[in-house]
Amino acid sequence: MESRDVILRPVITESSTALMDDKKYTFDVDLRATKTQVKSAVEDIFNVNVVKVNIMNVRGKLKRQGRYVGYTKKRRKAVVTLSSDSNSIDIFNDKNKNKNNK
Repeated sequence: MESRDVILRPVITESSTALMDDKKYTFDVDLRATKTQVKSAVEDIFNVNVVKVNIMNVRGKLKRQGRYVGYTKKRRKAVVTLSSDSNSIDIFNDKNKNKNNK
Protein backbone atom coordinates (compact mmCIF):
# COMPACT_ATOMS: atom_id res chain seq x y z
CA MET A 1 0.00 0.00 0.00
CA GLU A 2 1.34 3.44 -0.90
CA SER A 3 1.60 6.28 1.67
CA ARG A 4 -1.18 8.35 0.10
CA ASP A 5 -3.48 5.33 0.13
CA VAL A 6 -2.98 4.73 3.86
CA ILE A 7 -3.77 8.26 5.10
CA LEU A 8 -7.22 9.27 3.84
CA ARG A 9 -7.90 12.62 5.54
CA PRO A 10 -7.23 14.53 8.75
CA VAL A 11 -9.96 14.50 11.39
CA ILE A 12 -10.74 18.06 12.39
CA THR A 13 -12.94 18.23 15.47
CA GLU A 14 -12.80 20.28 18.64
CA SER A 15 -11.09 17.51 20.59
CA SER A 16 -8.61 16.62 17.83
CA THR A 17 -7.68 20.30 17.44
CA ALA A 18 -7.01 20.49 21.19
CA LEU A 19 -4.70 17.46 20.90
CA MET A 20 -2.56 19.28 18.32
CA ASP A 21 -1.03 21.36 21.14
CA ASP A 22 0.48 18.11 22.49
CA LYS A 23 1.76 17.16 18.98
CA LYS A 24 -0.97 14.53 18.55
CA TYR A 25 -2.68 14.46 15.17
CA THR A 26 -5.77 12.48 14.19
CA PHE A 27 -6.27 10.95 10.73
CA ASP A 28 -8.80 8.70 9.03
CA VAL A 29 -6.84 5.78 7.64
CA ASP A 30 -7.56 2.80 5.40
CA LEU A 31 -9.51 0.01 7.09
CA ARG A 32 -6.68 -2.48 6.44
CA ALA A 33 -3.83 -0.21 7.61
CA THR A 34 -1.59 -1.30 10.47
CA LYS A 35 0.23 0.88 12.99
CA THR A 36 3.55 0.44 11.18
CA GLN A 37 2.03 1.40 7.84
CA VAL A 38 0.45 4.52 9.37
CA LYS A 39 3.73 5.49 11.03
CA SER A 40 5.76 5.17 7.84
CA ALA A 41 3.08 6.96 5.78
CA VAL A 42 2.95 9.98 8.13
CA GLU A 43 6.75 10.17 8.27
CA ASP A 44 6.93 9.93 4.47
CA ILE A 45 4.22 12.50 3.67
CA PHE A 46 4.90 15.15 6.34
CA ASN A 47 8.66 14.65 7.04
CA VAL A 48 8.23 14.28 10.81
CA ASN A 49 9.33 11.79 13.50
CA VAL A 50 6.52 9.63 14.87
CA VAL A 51 6.83 8.25 18.40
CA LYS A 52 3.52 6.43 18.85
CA VAL A 53 0.42 5.46 16.86
CA ASN A 54 -2.94 4.58 18.41
CA ILE A 55 -5.61 3.10 16.12
CA MET A 56 -9.31 2.65 16.79
CA ASN A 57 -12.17 1.28 14.71
CA VAL A 58 -15.27 3.48 14.63
CA ARG A 59 -18.55 1.69 13.94
CA GLY A 60 -21.11 3.18 11.55
CA LYS A 61 -24.03 4.95 13.20
CA LEU A 62 -27.62 3.88 12.64
CA LYS A 63 -29.41 6.49 10.50
CA ARG A 64 -32.87 6.59 9.03
CA GLN A 65 -34.51 8.56 6.27
CA GLY A 66 -38.25 8.09 6.63
CA ARG A 67 -38.92 4.37 6.56
CA TYR A 68 -35.47 3.50 5.23
CA VAL A 69 -32.87 2.45 7.76
CA GLY A 70 -29.14 2.14 7.18
CA TYR A 71 -25.72 2.70 8.65
CA THR A 72 -23.09 5.35 7.98
CA LYS A 73 -19.72 4.22 6.75
CA LYS A 74 -17.44 2.52 9.29
CA ARG A 75 -13.96 4.00 9.54
CA ARG A 76 -10.56 3.54 11.17
CA LYS A 77 -9.06 6.43 13.08
CA ALA A 78 -5.38 6.87 13.99
CA VAL A 79 -3.95 9.24 16.60
CA VAL A 80 -0.29 9.90 15.77
CA THR A 81 2.08 11.30 18.43
CA LEU A 82 5.13 13.18 17.15
CA SER A 83 8.46 13.49 18.93
CA SER A 84 9.15 16.69 20.87
CA ASP A 85 11.93 17.80 18.51
CA SER A 86 9.87 17.09 15.37
CA ASN A 87 8.24 19.80 13.24
CA SER A 88 4.49 20.27 13.58
CA ILE A 89 2.09 19.30 10.79
CA ASP A 90 0.32 22.26 9.18
CA ILE A 91 -3.13 20.84 8.42
CA PHE A 92 -4.87 24.18 7.90
CA ASN A 93 -2.42 25.45 5.25
CA ASP A 94 -4.19 26.08 1.93
CA LYS A 95 -1.63 25.76 -0.86
CA ASN A 96 -4.04 27.05 -3.52
CA LYS A 97 -4.83 30.22 -1.59
CA ASN A 98 -3.91 33.43 -3.42
CA LYS A 99 -2.28 35.99 -1.12
CA ASN A 100 -3.68 38.93 -3.14
CA ASN A 101 -7.33 38.02 -2.52
CA LYS A 102 -9.05 39.98 0.24
